[in-house]
Amino acid sequence: MLTFVVVAPLIGLLVFWLLPERSNLLVLSAFFGTCLLALVIAVLPLGRNAPAALGLRPVGWRPIVFAVLGTTVLSFAVSQLGPQPEGVKQVTEGIQGTARILQTLAVLGLLAPIVEELVFRGLLYGWLAGRWSNLVAFVLSSLAFAAAHTEPLHILLVLPLGFWFGWLRWRTGSLVPTIVAHIINNTIAVSAASFLSP
Repeated sequence: MLTFVVVAPLIGLLVFWLLPERSNLLVLSAFFGTCLLALVIAVLPLGRNAPAALGLRPVGWRPIVFAVLGTTVLSFAVSQLGPQPEGVKQVTEGIQGTARILQTLAVLGLLAPIVEELVFRGLLYGWLAGRWSNLVAFVLSSLAFAAAHTEPLHILLVLPLGFWFGWLRWRTGSLVPTIVAHIINNTIAVSAASFLSP
């Protein structure tokens, strides 16, 4: 975990400095790409044990379906509570044309959820559970996931999903259901923003 915390900012600063432009989508791509690279570096010493340490264990189809259905219902309920966070508006504004939609889906619908799950419910959860307990890992990784969204409104809106994903990780012992559910959730959100925006 310490390796990730040290390496991620160092790589991130270099990548950000090298960016040819600083559009929202490109900055997000660089950010999540940096986190993924730092994560790989952090778990490299574990060798073949790295996937299991991150919670990448096989699981049946029922937990996956349960995770997707629960996430969809919860996400819909949360979306009815208030306005869309400003950061989300900025990222999804102006998604026009097939290429732009596909790029946004690739970053926000695929890369972001995979990286977030690997970092928060993989690396952080595993580190906390190994030192304290699954309960501590569940609570702290869920709170950290929400806090990482920085904007107060966004934090409040993703907190229920953070606890849901954390509970799924604890209950199933696997990261697979949360990764699949998170990808589908983000893909639906991006698609809705692109096709329903004026």
